[in-house]
Amino acid sequence: MTELSSYLGQWVATRGSELLAAGASAVRVYRAALAIDPSENFFLHFIEDETSESLPLAPLVETTRPFLEREGLPAYLVGGAVRDAFLERESHDLDFVVPRDALRLTFRLGDIAGAPAYILDKERETGRIVLTDDGVTVDVATYRDADLLADLYDRDFTINAMALPATARTRDSLIDPLGGLSDLLARRIRLTHAEALLDDPVRALRAIRLAAELAFELTRDTEEAVLAASVFLPATVSAERVRDELVKIVDGPRTAAAVMQMHTLGLLAPVLPELEALAPVPQSPPHYEPVLAHTISVLRWLEYLLAGLFETPVPPDDLLDQMRAALFPYLAPLAEYLNRPVVGGLDGKTILGLAALFHDVGKRQTITQEEDGRYRFFGHAEAGALLAAARLRDLCFSNEAIDQVSRIVAEHMRPLLLADAQGGELSRRAAYRYFKAGGASGLDVALLALADHLATYNGPGNEQVWSNLLALVTSLLEFYFNQYEETVKPPALVNGRDLMDYLDLPPGPEIGRLLQLIEENQAAGQIKSVEEALRFARQAHEVGA
Repeated sequence: MTELSSYLGQWVATRGSELLAAGASAVRVYRAALAIDPSENFFLHFIEDETSESLPLAPLVETTRPFLEREGLPAYLVGGAVRDAFLERESHDLDFVVPRDALRLTFRLGDIAGAPAYILDKERETGRIVLTDDGVTVDVATYRDADLLADLYDRDFTINAMALPATARTRDSLIDPLGGLSDLLARRIRLTHAEALLDDPVRALRAIRLAAELAFELTRDTEEAVLAASVFLPATVSAERVRDELVKIVDGPRTAAAVMQMHTLGLLAPVLPELEALAPVPQSPPHYEPVLAHTISVLRWLEYLLAGLFETPVPPDDLLDQMRAALFPYLAPLAEYLNRPVVGGLDGKTILGLAALFHDVGKRQTITQEEDGRYRFFGHAEAGALLAAARLRDLCFSNEAIDQVSRIVAEHMRPLLLADAQGGELSRRAAYRYFKAGGASGLDVALLALADHLATYNGPGNEQVWSNLLALVTSLLEFYFNQYEETVKPPALVNGRDLMDYLDLPPGPEIGRLLQLIEENQAAGQIKSVEEALRFARQAHEVGA
């Protein structure tokens, strides 16, 4: 706008070719323009110069600039996308706010982007566009209050209460009425106002999640507010919203730190009471921590393991080097497995993280103490599977997610016991039985076992014990990925009709038992043909009879 060149380095509010206000402060210029035009038909923007530092905004923001200017409707990018731009992090969730007509703008923007548009909330006039090819979600909403400044004040934390005009290109265009940028630079999470968490208690979980995700600190006032909000969390927030925040915590880079802070600030009891109950439960050596502390250590070691195995570049580390050398042939298919979609918008990594969270949750119910003072937890895996399933069901997870998590929890001791019993050597029969019990979840169980061992000993511990476990996990992955049809799930040589005809037997449990025995011995390499299968079936039937 050449006619505004004299306002270089200042904020201006324009309506068409008319200048409504200008000055050094975005907030003052906005308020002055709003006083002139309460219907907000003006555009607020900073007159940028060539020396202004550009922001790494999503390409879609560039696409929308000329469109929004033609529409004549002011729009502002708000929330996490603005925060992430200043942190130079990629953001896949873009949130725009407008004074009115959000749904009309959503559908028009969808047409421009060539993507489908949806109504998220008709009453609040909120729409969504999903660009599946780019993995970007765009939400457009009307102000949650009277105007832009009130909208920002009503948000949760100052670092999420910054805005950029949709036409902005540089850092100088930031609208920051609550000092969010200062908090961002100081790496702290601070409330926008004292009642922010009581207005919406799920924000207490979000505070902890953001602190873990960004490696920020909560201010003292924010910590106190989280403690106060924890009382209201289960009664006033839907299970689905709690679930969504929990998933983001589990998917985040510092799950262990977040769970520890949930415990410290009183959020674990209302969200995951079964875990909070583990805090005082003692354990005997080689465990060196009570059960909740051990669970958090398992989460921390799992983060270490997954980052070291699947992320690049990786730091030099002798333990990681040892694991990478042993597991290298299987890392690509393992990564594909962990990235598999799971009903409910989850993936395999989420499932593994949830299983690690719940893996020892049955220990409080099953604790016994022997005469020598040693604590035992017989049946804790099975009890924990039931508790995990019940909690995930209450939090409205999908049946598929519940089944997979509970299966991992139920089977999580198996590799540790196998390594103790077999010294790292694994027969084809043992591998078959392992995957017969756990299915593909046996892969999760194997990874969890490594993290569980490392947490138990605070590192590898006894060299031979660790070596046996790593060798066993390597063998399990070899059987699953490279010998699946030979050992894990061999193709059937005979069926039930074959056995009924050959043995002159009626349908019934005996046929199922014989088929199971044939499959196991085939997996063990002891049956290789139809004739051998039928002969074996006759012998097994006669012995069983």
